Amino acid sequence: MRRAPLRYALRHRTYLWLVDLDHLPVLPRFFRPLARFSAADHFLGRAPSIRAALDGFLDEHGIDLHGGRVLMLAHARMFGHVFNPLTVYWCHGPDGALRCVVAEVHNTYGQRHAYLLHTDAAGTAAVAKDFYVSPFYPVHGCYEMRLPLPGERLRLSVQLQRPGSPPFTAAVQGTRRAATAPALLRLALRHPWSTLKVSAAIRFHGIRLLLRGLPVQPRPGRRTPESTS
Repeated sequence: MRRAPLRYALRHRTYLWLVDLDHLPVLPRFFRPLARFSAADHFLGRAPSIRAALDGFLDEHGIDLHGGRVLMLAHARMFGHVFNPLTVYWCHGPDGALRCVVAEVHNTYGQRHAYLLHTDAAGTAAVAKDFYVSPFYPVHGCYEMRLPLPGERLRLSVQLQRPGSPPFTAAVQGTRRAATAPALLRLALRHPWSTLKVSAAIRFHGIRLLLRGLPVQPRPGRRTPESTS
């Protein structure tokens, strides 16, 4: 939901995976093109695993999970393509307590940025915006992210707040389903090329906003995947 200077709202249906980083699903050979998780799609893209990449990021911030469980919410690579506007990692210590949350953001320019969050009891944290995402917003303002650990229902939201401007809000809602082979096949038939549709939809709606006269903000110099905050 965009409230200013043009009011604009959209909804998009898709499906996401909630996985344990130490026990990523191993699918039957026939289904593997429908879901694959690769370290190249996250953080620096050079670690041997997504877990190793996350641990390296946390180590830079003085956090050691000592092998604690990490749950990741993300799109899987489907037919060789993946695009994750937001990947969320819930990071636990060995005692099972939540230590922190990492929100990894990808833009349509092939860049990545990770935010380290220490959420409150409601799963909420605020962090300064430090990454160019939409061409219609400059790189300043503050995100209020509400990222509670999913239960049977998933309810996440990210709100961009800037002085003197109504907030921009993005929300993700869903229902947990077991990742059985029949369920995956149904979802793949119902949402074919789901991650490609996500990136295409972002560009489509961007063009619509541009044609309606929404001004474009200049993009800062290239940010490397190493950028974190």
